[in-house]
This record gives sequence, structure tokens and C-alpha cells, in this order.
Amino acid sequence: MFTEPHVEQGWIEVICGSMFSGKTEELIRRIKRSKIAGQKVILFKPSIDTRYHETEIVSHDSNSVESIPVSSSLDILDRITHQEVVAIDEAQFFDSDLPAVCVKLAERRIRVIVAGLDMDFKGKPFGPMPDLMAMAEYVTKVHAICMKCGKLAAFTFKKIQNDQTVELGERELYEARCRPCFEEGMAMIKEQLKMDL
Repeated sequence: MFTEPHVEQGWIEVICGSMFSGKTEELIRRIKRSKIAGQKVILFKPSIDTRYHETEIVSHDSNSVESIPVSSSLDILDRITHQEVVAIDEAQFFDSDLPAVCVKLAERRIRVIVAGLDMDFKGKPFGPMPDLMAMAEYVTKVHAICMKCGKLAAFTFKKIQNDQTVELGERELYEARCRPCFEEGMAMIKEQLKMDL
């Protein structure tokens, strides 16, 4: 379990993992603790993520927190006034400026909490997440349960195959899978594509 450090400086925390692993739930938990402590918190999400709500961040368990949708990571800098904690959800959907934005915030003695998918549906590093994980002081990788076999899952498998890396969806489109079940599914898709040619 992540415990907030007691230091008088800014830092970056990253919460990463597959879909259905509890990333947003953990982000909301940390935000609530900061608010209970009386800290000034501001929360952002990418404006393209409208799955549950236009302005709220909502976990798969239906917990929610009000957030500000932004279209680019540089917009985040323009909205910071006197906040002590800046939280960012669905970081994988942001542009490549997000790591530099997070560093600037940390240099201003702000605690930055970022949550996002570390890998896309092909099992490849996703968007700005690899750079964020490398630059962060604290990285928490959370796991889901494989929807095929019940083991720990670190991969997001896309049930309906196409080449769209950014495609919003839930259980109808994605499954959390362990490595063997993910590789098995990818092999079946490759075989199916050969047959379709």
C-alpha cells in the first residue's frame, strides 16, 4: 500500500496497470485522503474520455470525483493557482508534453498523482506513460484478475480487433488478462487475420 511521504517538496506518483485493475479507484482514494487533510486538490482528465461523465472521474465501482476536462497537457499549467495536489487520470490519452508538465508542477513543490494504462491492447508502452514512470519518484503497478483463468492480470486484451489504439470502451470491448491468456488471444487473432487474407 502506498504511503504518502512527509517531505516539504513536490514529487510525481504514477499509478499504472491494465484495465479493471483499480487505477482510478486508487487515484480517488489518494485524492480523498488529501482532501481530508485539508489540502487544496485539483483533478484533470482528458476531454476525450466521456465514458461515464463529461466532467467527473468515475471508477468501474462507480466512485466519482469532480474533475476538469482538458484537451492538452499544457492546459493543466494554465489552470493551477494555489493547489498543493494535482491529480491526472487516464494519462495515456494525453500528449507527449505531459511528463514535462508534471516535472514543472513537482518543481513548484506540488504533489502530482498520475493514473493511466501502462500498455495498450497490443502489449506495447502507451503514450506518455513510460516517460512518466521513469521520471516519477513513486510508481505503483496495480493488477486486475484475468477474465479467462483468474490469475493476476497485467495486460488489456481487445476482444474486437482493429488498429485503433485509442478506442473508448469497457467490458464489451476489453478484458484484463494474464500473460499466457493475453498471448493466446493475440496468437488466435493473428491466425484469424491470416485466414481472412
